[in-house]
Amino acid sequence: MIRLFLRQYRIWLILLMAWHICLNIVLTVDRGFASVSLLYINILWLSIMTICVLIIYVKDRHRLTAYDKKGRDYVEMVAQSCEEQLQALRDEKEEQSRQLLEQKDELLAWVHDMKSPMTALKLVHDKLDVKTREQAEKEWLRLYLLLDRQLHATRIQTIAQDNRLEPIPLQPIIIEEIKALRTWCFEKQLAIDVDVADVVVISDAKWLGFIMRQILSNAVKYSEVGANIQIHVHQHNNITQLTVTDTGCGIAPADLPRVFRKSYTGTIGRETKAATGMGLYLAKQAATALHIDITIASVQYEGTTVTLTFQQANDYVKTLGM
Repeated sequence: MIRLFLRQYRIWLILLMAWHICLNIVLTVDRGFASVSLLYINILWLSIMTICVLIIYVKDRHRLTAYDKKGRDYVEMVAQSCEEQLQALRDEKEEQSRQLLEQKDELLAWVHDMKSPMTALKLVHDKLDVKTREQAEKEWLRLYLLLDRQLHATRIQTIAQDNRLEPIPLQPIIIEEIKALRTWCFEKQLAIDVDVADVVVISDAKWLGFIMRQILSNAVKYSEVGANIQIHVHQHNNITQLTVTDTGCGIAPADLPRVFRKSYTGTIGRETKAATGMGLYLAKQAATALHIDITIASVQYEGTTVTLTFQQANDYVKTLGM
């Protein structure tokens, strides 16, 4: 134990001894200290140094006991201990990652399993009377959107491995998403003006459909009865901009900078309790992964415009050589 302690503090002990020797030399050579007792100074200095060393030793001996039993150098033992703790953290991280992957797989399996009863419900509701059928279809659509959002939320982390970039026409994707929301649109008597012509962009059809689904569902959700939603495409040079404009309640100025944050519902969402704060967040994540710029402009109580900007010569296109 004592040898380990001396090795640990050898630099400081050498420094104290050197200072002690220098003090003795000064007291011996300098005639001004001739009347000072050299023995007294040495005894006083050594006593103070001994007391300090003993205090440090008593304080640290419990900490050094474990290293002394193993008969190894203190510095090596500390380095080994740090490495062991680091490896333990790595192992814990790997275990957590494995558990997250298992939970993700289980969640994906659950979502896929839910599709079967939903398909059956879709067939059953056709046998209902008109009024009941409309109400059932509305609730079915809401359930479908929630499950679809959860499915894509689970897959968003692996979007780089789950996309296929190719030239795709915008109009069929938009029309398909509007058809999926037709029950909701009929209920609110909404008119949707689509002007996208034969515009083609480079993107992934499935993920682009998901982005449009989130944007359109928000536009429909916050539009008043009998309102109008406009979908237009503007092209300039190599840039294509798709805008979705509604005349709904709009977004408060304080909420606008935070609409893409995870789980942020905003003022309207808290008042109506109809928002989850995940739709625009997931749309933003997917758009960023596909090199699509998504922005929102809104005036409260007047309406909202969501803009998707596609660049024909983006990083993905250059990588693919298209």
